[in-house]
Amino acid sequence: MKRAARGKQLTNPDNRLFAAIDLPAALGLLTRLPVPVDGAAATARGAAAVWAYPLAGMVVGGVQALVMAVLVWLGVPAAITAALVLALAVSMTGAMHEDGLADSVDGLWGGWDKTRRLAIMKDSHIGTYGVIALVLTLVLRWAALGMIAGAGGFALALVVVAALSRAAMVGVMAALPHAREDGLSRAVGRPAPRVAWVAVGIGAGLAFVTGYLGLVMVAATVAVLWAMIARAKIGGQTGDILGATQQWVEVALLIAVVAALD
Repeated sequence: MKRAARGKQLTNPDNRLFAAIDLPAALGLLTRLPVPVDGAAATARGAAAVWAYPLAGMVVGGVQALVMAVLVWLGVPAAITAALVLALAVSMTGAMHEDGLADSVDGLWGGWDKTRRLAIMKDSHIGTYGVIALVLTLVLRWAALGMIAGAGGFALALVVVAALSRAAMVGVMAALPHAREDGLSRAVGRPAPRVAWVAVGIGAGLAFVTGYLGLVMVAATVAVLWAMIARAKIGGQTGDILGATQQWVEVALLIAVVAALD
């Protein structure tokens, strides 16, 4: 997440639980969609607005699901449909989460102490660990999307996956302290527990009403394991760690959806 703005956390944020700016702010931060955002209002909200992350995920997942459904209806082969849907997902987010995954894996496994790991994560160059992680996760996502497309009628699962993976980001953001004194995560701030619970509730509620409640446990398990690794290696979270959270959870959820197709 190197397009991260670096700055100090707000000293006087707007701490209301909900505000109209929250969804546009979430979409403006997490996607490349042309959403008009009042920058001053979004900045004032800070971490109080992150409850809307799963809603932003629902938008991204909804577009993916719609495109997949149309391509399947048109008779496009599942493998090609999966590639197009995956390309769409990466384009909509500007590969922001993929960048966080690569940086996190490079840093956490390429450095020998916290200082070196954080330095590697901040470096704009990608290393061997990051390349391997990106290739493996992209292949897994493509394969899973292809199986979902081939099964037909399961495109709605993409909305749930996108929402839960963004809710997991909020959970990790609230659970772990900041690992560094600058970067996007520090600038946004650390959400209050009630904000995190709203985000988790939105993701879990969507999973419940769509019949995918079992995915909540998968998302929680992967997020907790990743948070434990981040805490052990760098003492907390960064924007890259949060981006990687989204990626790991998404991969796990897609695999779980495919497993449920049988």
